[in-house]
Amino acid sequence: MGSFIEVLREQMTFLLEQGLYDSAEMLGTFLMSLVSANGELSPISRAESMILYGDALYGRKEFRRALNVYRQALQLCRATSKQPMSSARTPVQSRPSSAASAVHDSKINENEVKFKIGLCHLAVNDTRAALSEMEGIPSKARSLRMNLTLAKLYRITGYDRVATASYRECLRQCPYVLEAIVALAELGVPSKDIHALFPQGQSKISRSTTDCLDPVRWLQRFADGHSSIATHDYKGGLEHFNNLAQRFPNNTHLLLENAKAEMAIMKNDEAAHSFEKSRQIDQFNISSMDEYAMLLRNRGDHMELNRLVHELINIDSTRPEVWVAAAVYWEMRDDKIRALTYADKSLRVDDRHTSAYVVKGNISLTLNRPEAAVMAFRKAQLLKADLRSYQGLVRAYLAIPKHKEALCAAREAMKAMPQSAKALTLVGDVYAAHQDGRDKARRFYESALRLEPTYLGSVFALADLYGMEGRTEEAILLLQRYLKTWADDALHTKLAQIFAASDKLGDSLFHYQTALSINPANDAAKKGLERLEKQMKGVDPDALEEDEENEGEDPDADAEEGEFL
Repeated sequence: MGSFIEVLREQMTFLLEQGLYDSAEMLGTFLMSLVSANGELSPISRAESMILYGDALYGRKEFRRALNVYRQALQLCRATSKQPMSSARTPVQSRPSSAASAVHDSKINENEVKFKIGLCHLAVNDTRAALSEMEGIPSKARSLRMNLTLAKLYRITGYDRVATASYRECLRQCPYVLEAIVALAELGVPSKDIHALFPQGQSKISRSTTDCLDPVRWLQRFADGHSSIATHDYKGGLEHFNNLAQRFPNNTHLLLENAKAEMAIMKNDEAAHSFEKSRQIDQFNISSMDEYAMLLRNRGDHMELNRLVHELINIDSTRPEVWVAAAVYWEMRDDKIRALTYADKSLRVDDRHTSAYVVKGNISLTLNRPEAAVMAFRKAQLLKADLRSYQGLVRAYLAIPKHKEALCAAREAMKAMPQSAKALTLVGDVYAAHQDGRDKARRFYESALRLEPTYLGSVFALADLYGMEGRTEEAILLLQRYLKTWADDALHTKLAQIFAASDKLGDSLFHYQTALSINPANDAAKKGLERLEKQMKGVDPDALEEDEENEGEDPDADAEEGEFL
């Protein structure tokens, strides 16, 4: 029977190496029958068979079953660890390069088994148990994969300091673990400290070189780019990524990072071009496509967004980005309940997907659920503090209203992004919500415009402030001054709104039509024009809109994938 067990183990190892987990699991049931029936088999040999069976179960994604089997194997190892090992070799030879076996010269690598137990815990979202198991592996015995997994676990559970140490160790083991470089940048490690982890001795080119193909220099550029993005220096990040793109043309990672940075600084046309080019290179990529969906919504491109969501669902419906894009689509269709359903679906797939919380927060605000919005934006901020989460928090707190908390969030944004006109505008928005704070609000808006004269958010905020103070003519003059040098559809739309509010309906009509001639997909202009037409007919547009909104809501509607067509 012993020789037959050895044959089955060898065959299971072969099946596992071929990735035939279903066949390996079926064969494993027969192996385990023989193992349990053979009372003469040594505990170590039993454990070796169990680990092979556990590997088959893990490959089939039966993580709880695998966890149970691995634990039994580890108990057998520990029970016999103090007993002298037999010098006889088993027929199952050591295969250090194979992930299928934890056998090494007839000894079991207990650290490898602990790691597999940790992976099972991680697969069933028991991160604390996974962390506890993997911390039991001595630091000197940890492989690169172990260190990277441990770093991710520390970060998930909020232990940023030890996560940073683990990511550093990953780069010492291999400087090309690019996700470790990105993580360190996001954790606030200065780029020069990341540079110090690279093997400087590799480079034989002068330190003054800017050649990105130098083995070290391009890694430094990569770190610099992500460090710039992490500190909200989007223009600096673009400079570094564009420099890399000259040596690594048509690189999807660089194109997507560029697109997101361009979105952050309101270069939406450039961002759209970067996203489109990335899709031309790799039409099946899903990473960052939820960000592209948000851009398409902002641009009012219904058809392209519809097409994008349909394609993403067909590519891989198990990714969180797909359902964020779906949520954005239904939000654009004004079906807020269905949009919220999809945002929640994305979070069930991955409860650490930042953009899902941002979208959920925005939808909650439109549904007049500011407390739920605060929770969503807070979670987004904890995962990745960017302007969108700060803006959402401020809007949500003002809607409750909690002005003190709104001001704290805005000032936190200003501290994180001291050179950002958007952050200054955010502080101004909080002051503008109070009649007594409007002078302060004006100063913040004017400071934002001095810092970034082309930021329309500050222009619109200042125009709205003038409108609140009854200074309509000043608001109109401000917007007209910008229109002289910048023929922008959003400027025409804002000017049309102010004219409509002051009953200058003819001027309002002209600017709405001009906005739509520049950008036919401008939703704000379309809706404004519809309201204006009702005003010109003597109909109350608000009463009708409220009725239509109530009629259009269907809280019981099920989200069907086919409806994206």
